[in-house]
Amino acid sequence: MDERVRVIRRLVAPLRVAPGRAVDLGGDFDPAYSGGMKRPEAASLLAQGIELLTEYQDRLFAQASRGVLLVLQGPDAAGKNSTIKHVMRGIDPQGVDVRSFSGPSAEELRHDFLWRCQRALPERGRIGVFNRSHYEEVLVVRVHPELLVPQRLPELPRGDSLWKRRYREINEWERYLVDNGTRVVKVLLNLSRTKQAERLRKRIDDPAKHWKFSADDIRDRRSWDEYQRAYSAMLSHTSTEWAPWYVVPADRKWFARLATAAVLAETLVDLDPRYPQVTVGAKQEMEKAKGELEAELRPTEHVATD
Repeated sequence: MDERVRVIRRLVAPLRVAPGRAVDLGGDFDPAYSGGMKRPEAASLLAQGIELLTEYQDRLFAQASRGVLLVLQGPDAAGKNSTIKHVMRGIDPQGVDVRSFSGPSAEELRHDFLWRCQRALPERGRIGVFNRSHYEEVLVVRVHPELLVPQRLPELPRGDSLWKRRYREINEWERYLVDNGTRVVKVLLNLSRTKQAERLRKRIDDPAKHWKFSADDIRDRRSWDEYQRAYSAMLSHTSTEWAPWYVVPADRKWFARLATAAVLAETLVDLDPRYPQVTVGAKQEMEKAKGELEAELRPTEHVATD
């Protein structure tokens, strides 16, 4: 086995949420975890991971029979944008689609909650990245149930039954995607409350980062405990064999980037896409074309004259 793959598997294993596991996010996962690794080592491994991603993405694009969807969730200031930027550098942009989801539009509210995500899925041969996703419907909507009102749902179930129904619908939809050639892998960037406060304060202190700040960030921060419970329930109910969750520590951005790259690289390695094989007839055509090109490129022989 490629040594790069061995390293990736060792890195990723502790981050995977086993299907059926009851998760307590705050108690089970440390946002500052780095596996005993230092930043210089992580930078070297990230470069190797991107090299591996580039190699396998090229195969995926050429094969064009399967796709990959990376779902990226996390609280405000967890580093979702910067993680995408660093993990996807060096990868052919022709084969990557990044979609950021904010609050649903009026048109989207007139459809089921999975509709807008279904429309944004990557084509076969491509990697799709969802910056936030359909999981907002069991996170922000669960913490702020007033957001259900504009969805105009018929006969809303009471209590937890609505969220259990949505977990089931999400799991079934993701199973459908996998069955039809789109591998789904999900990363939760796990940020501590203290580190979030530091990053939000920097946005206020630095004029170049003012555009990143939103009053909604502070509003959601006041509901920190409710969000932690919603994340825990989401992980417990929707990490499946076909679409697993990985909890990536996000207090150290350099480790979050490495771990996310490792998760995506392992997914591509497991898919093992191959370059298409050409037919015998196509090979014969190539040999014929090669002969013509070589004849054209061969230096012209000049006959010496007296």
